[in-house]
Amino acid sequence: MNRCLLVAATAEEISPFLSMYDREGKALDILITGVGMVSTAFSMGRKLAQSRYDFALNVGIAGAISKEMTLGEVVYVEEDCLAELGAEDDDSFLTIEDLGFGKSVFRAISGEKNDLKNQLKKVTGITVNKVHGNERSISAIKGRLSAHIESMEGAAFYYACEQFELPCAQVRSISNYVEKRNKENWKIGLAVKNLNDWLIENMDQWLN
Repeated sequence: MNRCLLVAATAEEISPFLSMYDREGKALDILITGVGMVSTAFSMGRKLAQSRYDFALNVGIAGAISKEMTLGEVVYVEEDCLAELGAEDDDSFLTIEDLGFGKSVFRAISGEKNDLKNQLKKVTGITVNKVHGNERSISAIKGRLSAHIESMEGAAFYYACEQFELPCAQVRSISNYVEKRNKENWKIGLAVKNLNDWLIENMDQWLN
């Protein structure tokens, strides 16, 4: 039996799964990291230093930068980027790669059980400390990167898994479009429902 670590920023994002999925006798651990890349990196580092796993799965809601995606859609984030890691040079942005100090782009790590690329739409993501909410900053990020979604944890999760050489994947459900902040347009309930429906239906494949 494979041992799997399921990671989410908040318990609310996986509450239906926690209440409905029968975890008895299964090698599944749950890690609630808290919101943001700092909390995620610390929580993942502490957990992976203490325990060994065959696979890690990060799940949660996300904002869609691309209007080609529908609210509530569940997607596989195969690549994620620390979008703010770098330096401003007047009106230009220098990535951490440009500066020669490291890397900002991280990918899912393939494993025997990671066949998500055959199940869900593949997208790229950005991870941010401050979610975008005005037209100027949204236009700037679209001009600089070709990402489909944004979250506050994804790349940090991938970074931690890379450090421990742990097969991993990230699945997100679209709760809103990245636009001027307007809660009336959000579909968080739908996104959480669809994410958890998918999770309940598919979790066993990584445990058997």
